[in-house]
This record gives sequence, structure tokens and C-alpha cells, in this order.
Amino acid sequence: SPYQSTRHTHPYSCDRIKDEFQFLQAQYHSLKLECDKLASEKSEMQRHYIMYYEMSYGLNIEMHKQAEIVKRLNGICAQVLPYLSQEHQQQVLGAIERAKQVTPPEMNSIIRQQLQAHQLSQLQGLALPMTPLPLGLSQPALPAVTTSSGLFSLSSILASQAQLAKEEKASRDGADSHRDDDGDKSD
Repeated sequence: SPYQSTRHTHPYSCDRIKDEFQFLQAQYHSLKLECDKLASEKSEMQRHYIMYYEMSYGLNIEMHKQAEIVKRLNGICAQVLPYLSQEHQQQVLGAIERAKQVTPPEMNSIIRQQLQAHQLSQLQGLALPMTPLPLGLSQPALPAVTTSSGLFSLSSILASQAQLAKEEKASRDGADSHRDDDGDKSD
């Protein structure tokens, strides 16, 4: 009789072991899928990190380049300034001081204009019908970037914005100096 009861427990034990093994196998499979997902996310994050690093490096180079340009232009202004009459020297010094004072709201409006111009050119390039925004609505500050190619397009947008900012500032400075000249001539 004890031998018969152990015979009945063996199939039960085998079934239990089989169930536990299947449960552990399912757990292993789900953990492996999660691990694979995390590994792919890690590689995607590394790709994003590299692209952000490249963008940061490019922007840093551009910033140093702009600083060097400003330094050289200041040197040229300092060399030319003594040759001007006293009245013109004061006008130029005033214009230089005004050019140095760019406020954050001005920068925001310049960036917003450049983004809108860039988005407009992208839409025209795609030949999509464009509806004007009602007054009071503004364009999104930055396009959403989710893919690696999007990051490259963002870096090209930032580069084109930097170029547009230089051109707009140069044209605005030229307009300011013309206004100063016209204003002083009428006195």
C-alpha cells in the first residue's frame, strides 16, 4: 500500500515539475524579450547621444567662430574709428553700443521668425497647401524629433537659423546706422 501511494505521487510530482518548468520558461522568454527591448533602446539612446554630441560640438565650434569674427570686426572698428570726425566717432560708438545690447525678447522673436521662415520653406518645398494661422496662435517652438534622421535635420535647422540670425542682424545693424546718419543730418 505505501508503494502504491508513492506511485501515485510520482506522476503528480512530474506534472508539477513540468508546470513549474513551463512557467519558468515563459518567465525566461518574457525577460529575454524585455532584455532585447532594453538593448535596442540602449543602442538607440547611444545613437542619439552621439548625434547630440556632434550637434553640441558643431554649435560650440560655431560659437567660437562667431566670437572670433566679433573680435576681428571690433579690431577693424577700433582701427577705423580714429580716422572719423569727432561727430561720426560718437555716432559709430553709439551704434556699436546699441548693437551689443540684444535683449532676450528680441532673440526670441528672431528665432521665432527664422523657424516660421524655415517651416514655410519646408512646406513650399513639399508643395503642401498652406493655411495661414489665425492671429494669436504661434508656431511650435521646435519641431518634434523622434528619429535619428530628425536629429540631423534639427542640426541643419539650427545651422540655418544661425546663418539667418547673422544675416538679419547685419541687415538690421545696417538699417540702424542709416537711421542714425539720417537723424543726425536733419539736426
